Amino acid sequence: MNQSPGSQLRGLVAEATLQVPGAPFALCARLAEQAGYGAVYLSGAAFSAAALAVPDTGRFSLDDLVLQSERLARAAELPVIVDADTGFGRGGECVTRLERAGVAAIQLEDQTFPKRCGHLEGKQVVSVDTMCERIAEAVAARGDSQLVLIARTDARGTDGLEAAIERAERYVAAGADWIFPEALKTREEFAAFAEAIDVPLVANMTEFGASPLLTLSELADLGFAAVLYPVTLLRVAMKAIEAALAVIGDAGTQEELLDLMQTREELYELLDYDPTADVAEEGPSE
Repeated sequence: MNQSPGSQLRGLVAEATLQVPGAPFALCARLAEQAGYGAVYLSGAAFSAAALAVPDTGRFSLDDLVLQSERLARAAELPVIVDADTGFGRGGECVTRLERAGVAAIQLEDQTFPKRCGHLEGKQVVSVDTMCERIAEAVAARGDSQLVLIARTDARGTDGLEAAIERAERYVAAGADWIFPEALKTREEFAAFAEAIDVPLVANMTEFGASPLLTLSELADLGFAAVLYPVTLLRVAMKAIEAALAVIGDAGTQEELLDLMQTREELYELLDYDPTADVAEEGPSE
């Protein structure tokens, strides 16, 4: 019997700490699958930037997020973890629609709306009771009990480490399956969270943020279940695009970039597309 996406994701983290690259568009998910990764992450920051060219301040709609989530889920046979920000003020509907889109896990956070990137100053968090209500609503709305509900807390940046751990304990009691402590500042803080919280933990290894870039083995030793690289692929791709635009503008040709490109054949292979089959299938008209 085929496993649900949530069951598949739970099985993966039961075996080993899972590396989860961010996939800002569908072809990234397909490439991550080809490279042997077990899951992908749809980051609100990466989606905002890549799809809409806006900052991570909650500007995309639930409709936008559902459509992109469905695209990722269809593009590859990988569990998709989705960043649903604060739930759009419609936590139950958010969970119902994203579950129907085929995702494996939904992440909700305890920031106020409009939100800010978790690694910037000036964040604010809702009350613990308000976040617990969000979690309880999400639990009640899911159809598959194996759908993973992730509670992210941004309280480390607003109220300190102990307050963040206390919130995480309350969120687990409210029904959260996994906990995502955002913007921890040291390896010791990651260790303190892992010691205090007895459910799977998610580490955010985003670049240029508040947290140190710990290795997979370090986080596995600490007991983290999953490691996110939410904007890594987008940042690398954008820097490559920037360089390519400069070369084309200066040289008047893309000739010197050919060795850096995915070839037509490689793209077709990734798309599972055989262009010769189209010609064969057309045949003579009658």
